Amino acid sequence: MTSDSRIGPPCFGSERETLRAFLDYHRATLAMKCEGLTDEELRQQSMPPSTLSLLGLVRHMAEVERAWFRRVFEDNDVPLVWSDELDFQAAYDASASTREEAFTAWEAEVANSRRIEREAESLDQAGYQPRWGEEVSLRMVMVHVLLQYARHNGHADFLREGVDGTVGA
Repeated sequence: MTSDSRIGPPCFGSERETLRAFLDYHRATLAMKCEGLTDEELRQQSMPPSTLSLLGLVRHMAEVERAWFRRVFEDNDVPLVWSDELDFQAAYDASASTREEAFTAWEAEVANSRRIEREAESLDQAGYQPRWGEEVSLRMVMVHVLLQYARHNGHADFLREGVDGTVGA
């Protein structure tokens, strides 16, 4: 990691501004954890039997963004990025993936998620979560995706340290 260009969340702001800022902060954290690494380093797995890698996390978060924003608020039937059968584990297999492939997909899904959130009239906007068979609010979706990033950024900390010894934010 060469620099920390993340913008920290505000200490004051509306609920929506705060959720948006924390999501963007965690998105930037994942990108930062991958900064400066080769495709091979990004594919480096944690420890057997786990196949977890930084590139796998990027691919997984592309699926999370799609599953929680596009599938809930726009198209309940849109397939996942790497699986037609709703296999969320498929994204973790980054053995043949590249930075370009994974980041292009992830960045496209993040852009869609940002657009969907900004176009929504309020955090109370309801969408349908097909996996659960029930409606959920945009607020719930934003919190859920934020928690996914926070969890996986913790994994990214350990993965990056394992690749080149880099620790810290």
